[in-house]
Amino acid sequence: MSAVATTGQGVVFHDVSKFYGEVLGVNGVSLTVEPGITALVGPNGAGKSTLMNLLTGLVAPTRGTISVLGHSPRDPFVFRRLGYCSQFDAFPRGANGFQFVAGFLRLFGYEEAEVRRRAAVAIERVGLPEAAKRRVAGYSKGMRQRIKLAQAMAHDPAVLVLDEPLNGLDPMARSEFIALFRELASEGRHVIVSSHILHEVDLIADQLVMLHQGYVAAEGEIPEMREEMVVDRPLQIAVRCSEPSRLAARLFGADHVIEVKLLPDGGGLVATTRDADRFYLLLNELASRGEVGVEAVAPADEDAQAVYRYLVGSEAS
Repeated sequence: MSAVATTGQGVVFHDVSKFYGEVLGVNGVSLTVEPGITALVGPNGAGKSTLMNLLTGLVAPTRGTISVLGHSPRDPFVFRRLGYCSQFDAFPRGANGFQFVAGFLRLFGYEEAEVRRRAAVAIERVGLPEAAKRRVAGYSKGMRQRIKLAQAMAHDPAVLVLDEPLNGLDPMARSEFIALFRELASEGRHVIVSSHILHEVDLIADQLVMLHQGYVAAEGEIPEMREEMVVDRPLQIAVRCSEPSRLAARLFGADHVIEVKLLPDGGGLVATTRDADRFYLLLNELASRGEVGVEAVAPADEDAQAVYRYLVGSEAS
């Protein structure tokens, strides 16, 4: 697969709502998804799958409009330019991996020689060439995830929609999938990934869309979202040091430090402060006077889990 040309319009939601009777799916969603990896994050029930079903044209919005590369999701143009990997398994009875991928390619109208070439390339790319002739019914969960991804990308789509693609994968497979997502995004694609495991997206995404109870709680890059939070939000800072108890005692005397917790391994602490600049200045002073040996300092909440917790409170998981 090579670089993908898009129309430049991207993926756009404008005031999109979806209700299932009286049940809210998503409400008032307006956002633009650019090329690269965008993660839809939030706990189960936040609206991620509904947003993906709307994007792929599987359901129609109750209100609002959606544009995929300048077209409606139900336009045949989008069918050829979009790949979808559902979180649910649905395979033709008795089909092997190769037949599953090839069958969808035939729907796109490719000649048989091209069907076989594309299926082989996609299956190779997800690391399943040796299992291609085996029945999908005998695949492990991780193998089923791989073959679904092969099917989603075999026709070289400009937009890839991947619903919980890391579910059921072991750590090595997760690492391989993340590397593949980055490779696909580097080719100019829109790679849209959902996950309810918030810490995963720190390794995956260029952009985040955080959903909560059907609403967009925030969107953008993690550092940007953290900086845009109101100034009186506390910041957690992790400090690895030689004498954490001594440092904790000194920090408790500062009016901008709210809380200090020693790390379980005894090698440092996490401090919560209202003023990061004053905290770093105090830490520098203590270190320069030799009162504490500081090994490393880093924000402890510059990740998706922490940002989500800040935005929606204790319901984040």
